[in-house]
Amino acid sequence: MSEQKKPEDNPLNSGQWLSWLVMLFALYYLFSVLSAESPRSLSYSEFLARIESGDIKRVQMQGHQIKGYSDRNPKDAKPGSSQFRAVIPVVEDRRLLQQLLEKDIEVQVLAAEAPGWMKLLAGFIPWLLIFALLVYSARAMQGRLGGRLDFTRGTLKSKARRHDSDPDGPGFDQVAGLELAKRDLQEVIEYLRQPQKFQRLGAHMPRGMLMMGPPGTGKTLLARAAANEAGVPFFSISGSEFIELFVGVGAARVREMFSEARASAPSLIFIDEIDSVGRARGTGLGGGHDEREQTLNQILAEMDGFDAHEAVVVLAATNRPDVLDAALLRPGRFDRKVVLELPERPARLKILEVHTRKTPLAGDIDLEQVAALTTGFSGADLANLVNEAALRAARYDREQLTMEDFISARDKVMLGERRDGILTESERRRVAVHEAGHALVAYFSEHSDPVQKVSIIPRGRAMGVTEQRPEQDRHSAESPYLHDRLRILMAGRCAEHLVFNDISSGPADDLKQATRLARQMVGQWGMSRDLGPASFNVAEEHAFLGRELAQTREFSEATADRMDREVIAILQQAEQESTAVLEQHRSQLDRLVSELLQRESLDRDQLENLLTGSDSDD
Repeated sequence: MSEQKKPEDNPLNSGQWLSWLVMLFALYYLFSVLSAESPRSLSYSEFLARIESGDIKRVQMQGHQIKGYSDRNPKDAKPGSSQFRAVIPVVEDRRLLQQLLEKDIEVQVLAAEAPGWMKLLAGFIPWLLIFALLVYSARAMQGRLGGRLDFTRGTLKSKARRHDSDPDGPGFDQVAGLELAKRDLQEVIEYLRQPQKFQRLGAHMPRGMLMMGPPGTGKTLLARAAANEAGVPFFSISGSEFIELFVGVGAARVREMFSEARASAPSLIFIDEIDSVGRARGTGLGGGHDEREQTLNQILAEMDGFDAHEAVVVLAATNRPDVLDAALLRPGRFDRKVVLELPERPARLKILEVHTRKTPLAGDIDLEQVAALTTGFSGADLANLVNEAALRAARYDREQLTMEDFISARDKVMLGERRDGILTESERRRVAVHEAGHALVAYFSEHSDPVQKVSIIPRGRAMGVTEQRPEQDRHSAESPYLHDRLRILMAGRCAEHLVFNDISSGPADDLKQATRLARQMVGQWGMSRDLGPASFNVAEEHAFLGRELAQTREFSEATADRMDREVIAILQQAEQESTAVLEQHRSQLDRLVSELLQRESLDRDQLENLLTGSDSDD
């Protein structure tokens, strides 16, 4: 790191140079006005006497001011030549002009002008306004750039925020559901506490740990908890805070941050959203980015510069590990990759217990059921769920949270706020038919997830919803399950066609999901009878995400045509099977539609009672 300059050695910045320039110009203008030759003032009678004596050869009349000169030609005037000034009386003196003409004195009449002090002020004000405008523009630019315009230590100083160990701060006991990640970090904590225990065996601390996972899984919280558990200083910064307009500023901030961390060793550095600065170099639309790539190069150099026994660990977090530069991921920089997945049901239960420690719960609350209802929720989603439930309870002036608050908060988080009165009666009936079709086909599909709820209450952008929840969290999907899923997605459209003999725009999202699923089955999972066990790159990659702008396709046009035909055939088969189920249970479909129009929402037990009753079509 370069040596710190003393304040008196710093060069003047652009704003200081401009201030001195304007000041010098103002002094020069003032001096030129004050140093101008000023004529002697005479009384009016004395001035007339001078005219009679012939001492004045020419005069200048300007308003009520009259000046007399001893030389007729201004070019012949010598420095210090006599000049006389007098004030003409307000009362008109007709003899004066006649006297001047009789004495053959040259008369020059000028338009009236402002006093000298007003001329000085009028000449200085425009420059003052220009200076104020420049200062305002400079400050506005500083605000947009996030710092000063001169490259002093204030600009290049690291923006990393230091947090010393806080005994009352979050620890591993407040980070629920991340047992594997906590186990990996526990070794680092032990090394920071007792480095000799590992050094005597020849082990050295991992230089970096990369935490990868979806948003809201607790990456930042885990890093802060690790620092508190270790009892060491914690430097936190976002990857975007390194980047500035001027090339080289980010690299200087990286050097400053690592220098501060080494001075406070043992310590932890946490870089959040490292993909904003650590993307693969030389990729993306328009090639690379000089400032970002120089910043990344400096991070790589600093991590390589760690001494083998230097007690500084870099933790980084990202939800896009696929766009990171390969040099950043190799051993010696980020030695460990910690994957943080969405929490399973037991982990969700622990997270809910953590977030409800200080929340009064009613007797009907079953957190295990809430955990089962929140499949796919991250830790941040669960925290938001508890907060929304508390807000709802406060809205109704309750002292405790009830199960109804959690159910309502879950629907609000997943689907949005309830919207009443936006559907006409005909639209409401069509939505009921659509959702009844989904629910009925799902109920009679052997491999599908159980239907938990059917509703025609508009929420957010959804006009209705058919909710399915697996008995256990799924990590893979078998072919029968996927085919049943396609039948259920097509069921809403088929029910509308069966009842109304036409279709609407309502199934648009269902068709999009079904087409995407069928294309993945054919192109990626080898579930095509025509193409066989082959996987093709059918994902959509965007150049802005850090990959090459042009990507070669791994299959021919003929293969693409066969894939399209296979996808359409799978969707048509799902539509036919869905229609067959609806026709077979047509009376149950009508009964389900009638109940939905009456009650608006049906739970699992109500749905089973309707669909398991006696029916002549079965």
